[in-house]
Amino acid sequence: MEQIQRKLAEYTASLYNEQLQDESNPDFVVEVVSLFFEDSERLLNELAKALNQTNVDFKKLDANVHQLKGSSSSIGAQRVQRVCISFRNYCDDRNVEGCLKCLQQVKIEYTLVKNKLETLFKVIFIFQLYMIN
Repeated sequence: MEQIQRKLAEYTASLYNEQLQDESNPDFVVEVVSLFFEDSERLLNELAKALNQTNVDFKKLDANVHQLKGSSSSIGAQRVQRVCISFRNYCDDRNVEGCLKCLQQVKIEYTLVKNKLETLFKVIFIFQLYMIN
């Protein structure tokens, strides 16, 4: 148990103190990830709506996929980013069926990364409470 606690403390310190901390805003990481969740869910809804249209606006669709790709890249969600690259290729080809498949895959990958990040934040929160007491 001590070894797990030490590893978690080291990982948390590394995450917050060395890479992602903004000293003026200690909740920076949580805020960035929360914004990623909000933005991604909005974009996923926009993508679904666009693909349900009779005449798909591939230019708008591609712009939304590009935005999702960028935000995924900025937080390190590489699997989401990779699906977005394929998605953009199908947009270029004006391939609705390929786009629909990519939309389903990007939803799966997004859900996986969201669940993992939420679990990580819960573990960190519980660990911090444990360390205080």
